[in-house]
Amino acid sequence: MQIKYHSSYPSIDDLITRARQKIPRFAFEYLDGGCNEDVNLIKNTAELRAVELKPYYLSQHLSSDMKTELFGHVYDAPFGVAPVGLQGLMWPNAPEILAKAAFEHNIPFILSTVTTASIEKIGAITQGKAWFQLYHPAENSVRDSIIQRAADAGYPVLVVLCDVPTFGFRPRDIRNGLAMPPKMTLRNILQIMGRPEWAIKTLLHGQPAFETLKPYTPKGLSMKQLGLFMNKTFSGRVNEEKIAPIRDMWKGKLVLKGVASEEDTEMAIRLGFDGIIVSNHGGRQLDAGQSAVKSMEPIVANYKNKIKIMMDSGIRTGPDVARTLASGADFAFMGRTFMYSVAALGNEGGNHAISMLKTQLQQVMEQVCCKKVSDFPNHLIR
Repeated sequence: MQIKYHSSYPSIDDLITRARQKIPRFAFEYLDGGCNEDVNLIKNTAELRAVELKPYYLSQHLSSDMKTELFGHVYDAPFGVAPVGLQGLMWPNAPEILAKAAFEHNIPFILSTVTTASIEKIGAITQGKAWFQLYHPAENSVRDSIIQRAADAGYPVLVVLCDVPTFGFRPRDIRNGLAMPPKMTLRNILQIMGRPEWAIKTLLHGQPAFETLKPYTPKGLSMKQLGLFMNKTFSGRVNEEKIAPIRDMWKGKLVLKGVASEEDTEMAIRLGFDGIIVSNHGGRQLDAGQSAVKSMEPIVANYKNKIKIMMDSGIRTGPDVARTLASGADFAFMGRTFMYSVAALGNEGGNHAISMLKTQLQQVMEQVCCKKVSDFPNHLIR
């Protein structure tokens, strides 16, 4: 895939500014915000950016290679698209745009249970190469059906979410009526009128819906009834008893997302997970928690090479990916960066963000004389 990005938006700040101008405020705040007072949201990136790398300028260095093997597949870069809920609310067709770009660039795209594209559609777009993130349903029959659909669509990796035992307290979403049940206020309607391109494209594409969940949703529900149904359908807290049948059922690779402690890492290994994603849900669940990179430090120290260790939360740029890998992660995932880009640039957004990140990461690798991704820890200043 040709590495080409929009030169008018060469940084994450450019994309954020443009996204803010293109989409209604309630959609931008859903994307941009954390929980409570945004303490952990801010810490995620700030503490990651405290990580420093050591360059070796006089070393013999011919080239840098970003290719990374993960679960038997060689990806063209050591980062992927993290799962994000309600993507079509922020920009129509957003999950399809990102899945297509990820497939063309040969990086993983993770589909969320609660986003706005179906398992089958994303499976077709990615030719069965996407990953699927499972919000644990309350009913075993729904769980089994969703997992079977992911298997039938060829998904190689199932990601079990564990860090949403309860919905985060998000003041912006509450004010904007995006908590469950959702509502449309006069203020939101005025915001939509001020973003005509978003409004027209949303109208043409159709109201965003939880496409994967449509087979299990009674027809004709009002928005309030849908919210109550969603609250009833999902049981966010997972444990050994809930995980065991998933491991027995799923024949592909199994990943636990939302890990933030050594104890949960040890349990993940014991329960047969192939990998973990160290994460605090992008600072959207526990404001009093550690940043993701701080949570990852003891996990890497004690469990490196015992299980694949990946990380999301706070990673925004190519240098952030480098910092994450230098800190010991095998792979990095980002959600907001890709969504800012799609909100800013529409159909171009997926290709732009991936190309920009690849270019940034390549520059860091060449600057510090890092030949391959697995060498990044050798450049960490401790």
